Amino acid sequence: MPKNPDSARTKPIIGVTMGDPAGIGPEICAKALLSPEVTAVADCLVIGDRRWLPPKLKVLDLHNADPGRIKPGQVSKAAGQAAFEYIVKAIRLAQKGEIDGIATGPINKEALRKAGHKFAGHTEILAAYTRAKEYGMMFVSDKLWVILVTTHLPLRGVSKKITKKSVLRTIRLAHETLLKVRGRKPKIGVAGLNPHAGENGLFGDEERKAIRPAVEEAKKRGINVEGPVSPDAIFYLANAGMYDIIVAMYHDQGLIPLKLLSFNRSVNVTVGLPIIRTSVDHGTGFDIAGKGWANPQSLIEAIQVAAHFSRTR
Repeated sequence: MPKNPDSARTKPIIGVTMGDPAGIGPEICAKALLSPEVTAVADCLVIGDRRWLPPKLKVLDLHNADPGRIKPGQVSKAAGQAAFEYIVKAIRLAQKGEIDGIATGPINKEALRKAGHKFAGHTEILAAYTRAKEYGMMFVSDKLWVILVTTHLPLRGVSKKITKKSVLRTIRLAHETLLKVRGRKPKIGVAGLNPHAGENGLFGDEERKAIRPAVEEAKKRGINVEGPVSPDAIFYLANAGMYDIIVAMYHDQGLIPLKLLSFNRSVNVTVGLPIIRTSVDHGTGFDIAGKGWANPQSLIEAIQVAAHFSRTR
């Protein structure tokens, strides 16, 4: 994770959305924002409702939901609407330059739907409200960096979305992001979709028709990339230092190894946006909401990464 900034520089201002108020979002905000790991690298503004937060935190109080309609651990229209409004307000602040980046707390997609919002998740909300045309979901940890070609899809729908265009776009987003953040060309590994990367068409032809052509086109554009590599080997190779980032074909292909290696220490970064956005790598934790058990580490990491990325702009 990024180290502390030069003490002579002003700390960036990171807006932290509280997430679904019925989940663990308020608790992890309180724990993370009062931690020295966060106060050393950023000045934070919670975008949420002060009634669920301790008085020590700096809060942009939207006060937009009746507490009587929101119960810890329960999905509700009121909580979904509140969480949505926190996100939209944070986007507007970032677009105006009033904050340097956004770190988002977890939302519940069912609650979002109950409130009438048909977005699949944070990524789609951010893309719509910033009018981003090319964007992607990247995950950053101390062990592994992963970017996804497809995100929240049922497995039966993944193959149709694996095209030369979608794979090439994701490779390019990975290259541009790491070049900006690290100041050097990254080594990118591209996973196959099928067992043994298709075994020359024996187990599927997505590699031959889409993934390999995208890799070859990326090479022509000067990108340091290899693939398709067998999915059962590529994450081991990346963890051993062979690749700076893996292009995974679908959600669980990338996130299972990532969370195995760095659970609660990985960060979701939306790349391709005109603003900086990071997020926790976990859900709303309704089963432990209000019990004081929530681990704030992923939000701490998300704020640190948002602060680091803001200094590369």
